[in-house]
Amino acid sequence: MARILLTGGSGQVGGELLKTLAQLGEVVAPGHGELDLSNMDAVRHIVHELRPRWIVNSAAYTAVDKAETEAELAYTVNRDAVSVMGEEARAIGAGMVHFSTDYVFDGMKNDFYDEEDATAPMSVYGGSKLAGEQALATSGAAHMIFRTSWVYGASGKNFLRTILRLACEREVVRVVADQHGAPTWSRDLARMTAHVIAQVEAKAAGRNPGETGDGWSGIYHAAAAGETTWHGFAVEAVRLAAERGPSARFARVEPISTAEYPTPAKRPANSRLRCAKLEDRFGWTMMDWHDSLREVMSEL
Repeated sequence: MARILLTGGSGQVGGELLKTLAQLGEVVAPGHGELDLSNMDAVRHIVHELRPRWIVNSAAYTAVDKAETEAELAYTVNRDAVSVMGEEARAIGAGMVHFSTDYVFDGMKNDFYDEEDATAPMSVYGGSKLAGEQALATSGAAHMIFRTSWVYGASGKNFLRTILRLACEREVVRVVADQHGAPTWSRDLARMTAHVIAQVEAKAAGRNPGETGDGWSGIYHAAAAGETTWHGFAVEAVRLAAERGPSARFARVEPISTAEYPTPAKRPANSRLRCAKLEDRFGWTMMDWHDSLREVMSEL
């Protein structure tokens, strides 16, 4: 069975990957105490020690606002560690999966973003994630970079859980209504990743993934189908919660502008990602955000 090195196994996406990747082989998911992504020697050592067939990197520095004052750490984790993983993957013929973000774009496009569109991050976080993409692309490793957006799930710290908590505590909750994107379920991302790796393995016919990368390496957009705003997401979440608990009282969700909710890091106004390439290459269609939200709500 294949050995898969999974980073970020305690995170939202990583926790789901632990389950979906288990069908493909032995998943080794070191915790932070075993693998500190700010320590490049530790990153090299664990790849040398495990010699995995796949490296799946779901770990990242994701504190978007804090990154504005911790740029060095953000770039160390989101660029340097990814670069080292790519170099080591190339050396042993492993394939690598890496997750990136809509924040590599400036959000000024009036349509869905394609993989080939020009990048222009507006924040340190976005810049560090773009630098990680570029480092992996130039490492020589066979790789897939999955850009996604607005990730959430039934566990962990995320927008959905925060909104539902606030809706139970307050009379009014004000949510930004001029940023557009698609809330993406962490489990859908994990299922997609397992599906794609399985397809690559089926075509590899026993060869190392590194020998077959010409046929599948590159950037893919992998966000939920459909579109909404943060306000629209919150309204739908509270509506579904009210359906489940008709006797409970929930806050009124009011729209506000980005200007009314200033943050240290700028957010893209348009985070919509076109995922046709993922479907064309691997036959995977991401769930519509309405459908995935209903499933997540059923687990809360």
